Amino acid sequence: MDNNIQQLVRHNIQNLVSYSSAREEYPGRKGVFLDANENPYGIYNRYPDPHQSALKQQLAELKKVKSNQIFIGNGSDEVIDLAFRIFCEPHKDKALTFFPTYGMYEVSANINAVELIKQPLTTEFQIDINNLHPFLSDEKLKLIFICSPNNPTGNLFHTEDIEYILNHCKGIVLIDEAYIDFCSQPSFIEKINTYPNLIVSQTLSKAWGLAGIRLGLAYMNEDILFYYNKVKSPYNISAINQQAGLDIVRKPVEYNQKVSEILIEKEKLKQKLQQIKCIQKIYPSDANFFLVAVDDANHLYNRLIEKHIIIRNRNSLVNNCVRITIGTPQENKQLLKALREISNG
Repeated sequence: MDNNIQQLVRHNIQNLVSYSSAREEYPGRKGVFLDANENPYGIYNRYPDPHQSALKQQLAELKKVKSNQIFIGNGSDEVIDLAFRIFCEPHKDKALTFFPTYGMYEVSANINAVELIKQPLTTEFQIDINNLHPFLSDEKLKLIFICSPNNPTGNLFHTEDIEYILNHCKGIVLIDEAYIDFCSQPSFIEKINTYPNLIVSQTLSKAWGLAGIRLGLAYMNEDILFYYNKVKSPYNISAINQQAGLDIVRKPVEYNQKVSEILIEKEKLKQKLQQIKCIQKIYPSDANFFLVAVDDANHLYNRLIEKHIIIRNRNSLVNNCVRITIGTPQENKQLLKALREISNG
């Protein structure tokens, strides 16, 4: 095991004796099962595979990694939360992210009593490496969260900036690639064997269309995965959700078609939005949404609600900005019609 990784892990987690479930002690699928106090009758009466082996094998083939480099969580939020629980001592260690970004990093930090440093992005929503130098030398900085493409800004961060952080951070770097499927840049999954401190988080919620199933994916080296498996709940992914994930991942043609349709609609929507008076700016996006600067974000959001069209008001994060997800052609037409009515009214 990598000693550097082990030294980053909380002492109580290093010494933790994890729960040994019945399906871990006997992983076979055939036999008379009288070991787990299950009801012998029913369809979903048996506990699920605690290691999601079939789904991991399918993902390993898809992503060209080893199955023992994959963690599957109850949404990406579990991946984020476990990073705090494994690596950060409450009231002692620190984490860092870049602002504005996905709000669950801060929520998880607060739940785990860990100080979160929020480094502001540049006016182009990029990482300012020069301002980062003092933090990288802090021994108490155990985690850095990088959301790329970023939410809510939509843009990718520069690869050279992320690699600089990976090379100079003494702690764990978690790159959240929830929206990577919508852009052409290669995933940092290709780098997990290069950087031992790297975790790459993805999801089946966005491009794969399984937001209701809650399947977060994380790719990492075996040393980090050892602790993720040690700390996670024994049966964190239900049998139903494992099967739903397996069914969708086995349909790459359907996935590619949906992503292509979304990207076509994205370009059409951008061209139409630029013609609407109340819209001041559409920020560059590598995701399936736009961050849009408008005259009055609160007013626009409320007026659209009245027309039963729901966008996300991001005024609290970026002044007078809203976030608009790419919908179906019909949904986008309804949005545009409503925006024109509001703008001209």
